[in-house]
Amino acid sequence: MQTIAAAVTMVRDDAFFLDKWLRYYGEMLGRENCYVINHGRGEIVAEMARGCNVIGLPGDPHPAFERKRWRLLNAMVTGLLGYYAHVIVGDVDELVVVDPETGHDLLSWLKAKKRPRVYTPVGLDVVHRIDREQAEIGSHVLGPRRHVKLLPHHSKPCILGKPAQLSRGGHFAKAEKLNTPDALYLLHLKFCDFGQYVEAMNRRNAVIAEIGVGVRDTSIGRHWFAEARGEDRAVFESFADMEEREGFDLGWLRAEMQASWQPRGETGFWQFGRPDYGLQYQLPERFFGLV
Repeated sequence: MQTIAAAVTMVRDDAFFLDKWLRYYGEMLGRENCYVINHGRGEIVAEMARGCNVIGLPGDPHPAFERKRWRLLNAMVTGLLGYYAHVIVGDVDELVVVDPETGHDLLSWLKAKKRPRVYTPVGLDVVHRIDREQAEIGSHVLGPRRHVKLLPHHSKPCILGKPAQLSRGGHFAKAEKLNTPDALYLLHLKFCDFGQYVEAMNRRNAVIAEIGVGVRDTSIGRHWFAEARGEDRAVFESFADMEEREGFDLGWLRAEMQASWQPRGETGFWQFGRPDYGLQYQLPERFFGLV
């Protein structure tokens, strides 16, 4: 039984993303080391996550949903760190990967880390280039999808080797040291498939409609609201207009993250600059099949 790393997420009805999350973390860490919070006690989630540690919660819509969610996740991470060297925490459509060029997967990479640290992988949006990629996503995302967009906003401190309170959304931590290893990436799958995006946004818009409040009256992100959604196909068509850079060297981005590192006001959290670079890359083939 390994005690190197556990993974924690909260999910409500997102079967597509939960399938990818379970395939990746369940196979690498062992399902017994995966903690799935089943918001709304959905039968599909409970069945899919069989063998994991499933925690069922009431699913009543609430305007303070995000605050409540991260209060729970922070408490779970702190508790689990008494039993594991590292805890990986985040949304069900986010997966932390290690560059296969290292010869490691995430578990073996973490096993070699002896000092307790908070790690912040570089965030990458896996995007569906509908002008180039016609193949359906099967058991794996990478391969059918190979384009990634720089996503500084989702470069999250999501691997904790010591307690460090995370902000709502998991974007900031109360940790003064920024650790951004060269081989570490956080893949965000929200835009990895046009059809799945439409279905997920329909579900989220329905939740907001059920709550019945405006964006200023809730802690839920603006992107859940129908008025901020835009036209779905136009969102995906816009990926073709982004600058595409050759190679896959993101050392310059990590350097900019370090150079802009500073306290986030008087909150106790720390942050780096999060400009929208408007850049995309193609993942090297060594990543294909990893997720």
